[in-house]
Amino acid sequence: MTFRLSRRGFTLGASATALAACNPSGGVRGGENFINVYTARHYEADRALYSGFEEATGIAVRALTGSAEQLLERLRAEGDATAADVFVSADAGNLWRVKDAGLFQNVATPALEQGVPAHLRDPEGAFWGFAKRARVIIYNKANVQPDEVATYDTLATPRFRNQIVMRSSTNVYQLSTLAARIERLGAENARAWAAGVRANFVRDPQGADTDQIKAVGAGEAQATLCNHYYYFRMTQSDDPADRQTIANTGLVFPDQAGAGTHVNISGGGVTAHAQRRDNAVRFLEYLVSDEAQTTLAPLNSEFPIRPTIAPAPALAALGDFKEENIPLDALGRHQAEAARIFEEVGWR
Repeated sequence: MTFRLSRRGFTLGASATALAACNPSGGVRGGENFINVYTARHYEADRALYSGFEEATGIAVRALTGSAEQLLERLRAEGDATAADVFVSADAGNLWRVKDAGLFQNVATPALEQGVPAHLRDPEGAFWGFAKRARVIIYNKANVQPDEVATYDTLATPRFRNQIVMRSSTNVYQLSTLAARIERLGAENARAWAAGVRANFVRDPQGADTDQIKAVGAGEAQATLCNHYYYFRMTQSDDPADRQTIANTGLVFPDQAGAGTHVNISGGGVTAHAQRRDNAVRFLEYLVSDEAQTTLAPLNSEFPIRPTIAPAPALAALGDFKEENIPLDALGRHQAEAARIFEEVGWR
């Protein structure tokens, strides 16, 4: 069943809109006892979270899916007439864009503050993480030793001339990675690093994270950056091609002797014009609760946001790692500068 979004609410319809009902029992319970979630996540694990929240609270979850850009533009267009109560997306850079547009409201409760480490949430309470991902280095095991890619800096050295592949700099993962570097080391350092990596490209940026991993596995390049879960999913694949790629490659959590590996979040916030604010806050609190984090851990390829909750055993097998610790809003504050630096060094 699909729904069409009216100016004041969700109405039944037969259009091909991405809006999907996520109340498995069917129907909306208790009149206004529901929330509308705009979400850029498309994972089955999220449906388990919605079901768990509904069972725990009696509040139905109705989700509209799309890309972060599409949903942000929809929020802008709808203004104070939006039906959205919660906005969910991967990457703090995407969440910051919503905050910067004035489309989040700040919330803070003891449950959120206790459930989410300070460096994995917006300092003003605009958005809160509920899962985290690491930006790792993938290398070709036949030609590269792990200690040769122990840091992000190594990717910019002459050792890797014509041996690096990367996705486009317009991707928010790349922007957030460079924004974090700007926050820690300054713009000049970030520019030098980006220029060094750019000089090592074996080809112009193309494809997504998984395409970079495959290129390294095939020997077309010797190293790349990706979010850990793209690699992890391939380790769980039954596809012989994926199995061969994993056999040919290794994963390193960079900067373990320094600032730690860059981490980002999947998170959400209460929209500025939420009509069901209390329900929306309860939803965010549920996402970081023991129950939700325990439910999500074995179903998700990301790490739990709470250090007390263990990841799935297969994911834990990647090993413990030291995390970079910077204010999460820095990924947004430096986003425009990161884009400018990429442009200046020719990393398209």
